[in-house]
Amino acid sequence: MARILVIEDHPTNLELMSYLLGAWGHVVDTATDGQQGLDRARAQPPDLVVCDIGLPGIDGYEVARRLKAEPATARVPLVAVTAYAMVGDQEKALRAGFDAHVPKPIEPLALMAALAPFLSAPGSVPAPGPAPAVPSAAAPMPAHLRAPRPGLALLLVDDTAANLDFKLDLLEPAGYAVYTAAGGHEALALLQHERFDLVVSDVVMASGSGFDLLAAVRGSPALQALPFVFLTATARDEASRRRGLELGADDYLLRPIEPEALLSALRAHLGG
Repeated sequence: MARILVIEDHPTNLELMSYLLGAWGHVVDTATDGQQGLDRARAQPPDLVVCDIGLPGIDGYEVARRLKAEPATARVPLVAVTAYAMVGDQEKALRAGFDAHVPKPIEPLALMAALAPFLSAPGSVPAPGPAPAVPSAAAPMPAHLRAPRPGLALLLVDDTAANLDFKLDLLEPAGYAVYTAAGGHEALALLQHERFDLVVSDVVMASGSGFDLLAAVRGSPALQALPFVFLTATARDEASRRRGLELGADDYLLRPIEPEALLSALRAHLGG
């Protein structure tokens, strides 16, 4: 387990990387601009820094230069993450002091493969080189987070694309076959034609609420025993939780939730 500082000003990207790294067993600290990142790294040097380039104020290049110039942080590995796709970006990042460069959009297993060499021996910096393009080198998922058996199919129901991405990036590396639906109506259509082992659904959605979906599932002889878990950031009140459980939900979880806690809850309802 490593302590990793993620410096990223885009909320979605920050949450995605934090979610992924936490799911793989690491302790994650975060900063949303260059100065805050410098302050956090100086206060408690991490085992690894993952830093966006296009930060407000002090950009990622300057963050790297300053960290490499200071004795306390000079040997902390630095990995640049950037949405830019210009020729020469990787070389520029390496000249500034980064030890590797990973392009966006973030692909979960490829990101972990790129970070793995820097996590094997905290404080040691391997020779700079391009990030692996093949995800097979990714560090293995901790045993207590893996799916209980292969082939389990989960249906994720949410009308916010970013929320689906977070769940996909946690559950697919854990070994589940994951399908998505953008609302209750679409989910119900999928449930009529595909077999699933568990449904994870938001509550408030524009195209068919989670409550309506659950009522339809529990009212169907073919689906009524299907495990069904709510995961919501909006319907957090006690009345909504009680309604969900009274309709037959197996669990009612609130976001934000620690990756380990979510995986543990889903495994419990999958019989593992």
